[in-house]
Amino acid sequence: MNTRLYISKNDVFDTTSHYANHQLKQLGLQVTVKVYVCFDVFNIAEQELQQAIYSVFTDPVTETCSTTLSNHQENLAIEYLPGQFDLRADSAMQCCQLLFGHDNIKVQTSLVYGLDGLQKDDLKFIKKHFINTVDSREKNLELLAIDEAEPIREVQVFENFIHFSEAELQTFLKEKSLSIDIEDVKCIQRYFIQENRNPTETEIRVLDTYWSDHCRHTTFLTELDNIQFVGDYKEELEQSFNKYLSIKKELGKESSAISLMDIATIISKYFIKNNLLPLYHHSKENNAATIKINVDVNRKNEEWLLLFKNETHNHPTEIEPFGGAATCIGGAIRDPLSGRAFVYQAMRVSGAANPLKKIQDTLVNKLPQQKIVKEAALGYSSYGNQIGLSTSLVSEIYDEGYKAKRFECGFVIAAVKKEFVREEDPIAGDVVLLLGGDTGRDGIGGASGSSKQHNEKSITTLQAEVQKGNAITERNIQKLFRKPEVIKLIKKCNDFGAGGVCVAIGEIAEHIDIDLNQVPLKYQGLNGTEIAISESQERMAVVLSKNDVETFIQSALQENVKATPIAIVTNSGRLRMFWNGKMIVDLKRDFLHTNGATRSANAIVESSTPFSSTSIFTKEHFLNTLQELNIASQKGMVEHFDS
Repeated sequence: MNTRLYISKNDVFDTTSHYANHQLKQLGLQVTVKVYVCFDVFNIAEQELQQAIYSVFTDPVTETCSTTLSNHQENLAIEYLPGQFDLRADSAMQCCQLLFGHDNIKVQTSLVYGLDGLQKDDLKFIKKHFINTVDSREKNLELLAIDEAEPIREVQVFENFIHFSEAELQTFLKEKSLSIDIEDVKCIQRYFIQENRNPTETEIRVLDTYWSDHCRHTTFLTELDNIQFVGDYKEELEQSFNKYLSIKKELGKESSAISLMDIATIISKYFIKNNLLPLYHHSKENNAATIKINVDVNRKNEEWLLLFKNETHNHPTEIEPFGGAATCIGGAIRDPLSGRAFVYQAMRVSGAANPLKKIQDTLVNKLPQQKIVKEAALGYSSYGNQIGLSTSLVSEIYDEGYKAKRFECGFVIAAVKKEFVREEDPIAGDVVLLLGGDTGRDGIGGASGSSKQHNEKSITTLQAEVQKGNAITERNIQKLFRKPEVIKLIKKCNDFGAGGVCVAIGEIAEHIDIDLNQVPLKYQGLNGTEIAISESQERMAVVLSKNDVETFIQSALQENVKATPIAIVTNSGRLRMFWNGKMIVDLKRDFLHTNGATRSANAIVESSTPFSSTSIFTKEHFLNTLQELNIASQKGMVEHFDS
């Protein structure tokens, strides 16, 4: 049978409805709202339903379950877009599977707002505020049906690409909404002319991902020409720059390009060359900054690795605050976790414009600062608290500059006993397993999307770029990696961050064949391109010797973590991907490593006038200072976090 359940919190526990009513008041509306969680349950037997109502769908102490809604002037139902990961539905289906021993039962969820006291045009205004079109849509409560997966598209070959004129390449770049520029597209065209064939859409998307600003750091690697210093600190800046040039010469790199990346990293290279970083741990993996430490364990000295990582998620948090901030800390955790380390502590630093401004004053096509600030704090804390992190610092900076784009940054620290970590180069015949969550439409094109310029139309085209976190799955991976006998099997590991399969597995070995049909899916309407670039969360790539695969899979299952072989290390010198019996990616590794066209720019370094204050400390000055947002207490936000 198929049925629909409406779950409502009893008044004393109904914080969701209280918050929704508070939002409506801030919108200047005299409207009241009651919020219901709606479960559409399919393929469940009557006896199973009666058992599941109070063991899966409802907390009988705090909630009431009904198959009908109370009478309201209007009911507004909001559901995720098809292909977006729904954590509540996924958890409900897992509970039913544990309870009844089969996986026939399917669940879809939505939120229903029962509205009363509506005036003319109020409903239209409420929909605009409550529905974030990046990941959600209005639901038709007249229908009770499982969302059908869209027909799967074949992977397209871009015919005649190698013969396109420059004008046609410009049109192609715009039509495909690529993050790379025309010089990169010309590089791609020259490569495929040499290959004597046209590219597939997957190859173009893979290159767009690899060469996005997010992945190759285009801005920081831009070659700087004609560098000039102006302003009050011109002499001091020139002295610092000349010191940089002398270090560059000492390292034998005087002929290499000057870039922001080189300026930022050259001192660490100098320290390493001159043995000034004795604790530095050089790893063959690119997971997190790592040092070696000695730890007293039960009065016995042991060598451990201490890993540090920070990650920003400005773009995702700007367009979908809860999910963006949740996957900020989730992504930061995954890097040292893929280094086989246990992540135990975090910090969060964020930046926003004034969240006290009226919602009506929000910039056109932007989310209100108040919504971003509150939901981002809930997203980050929700994820970190479920993992079990101690978040020792939570601080938000307020400045009008963040009105253009929010700043969301998470920091974590982790540790692992050094002898547990192998860090070996893969060899031909080794197997790559995808570990953790299934792959869906959430996060497709996230890396390239965050590297693009956006306009007022972008909000309608970003749906697939939003990642959805699942802290429980990451927690299970963390528990699995606490077992020395398990992590000692791993030769090399890489987390699924930006770029999904194509980057996480594509980077783990120089030569590799990937079978995309083996990738476990949570949404069945994906084609080979979407599977290759989806950034669905909580996934790891691990390299194992062929003889260790079955042992690892069984250990993973004990922690309720999927481990699926999806790739083989080869000696071909190429990244190859197969889907439905066809090779849809066949790229030389040397070409991928070029990172596309070289960028260059002139640089003018301007220093500002030094700050001076002549204000006299008075009572008025003191009271004005207390009213500044950056001085005010942040206790309300901090208390969301386990510390």
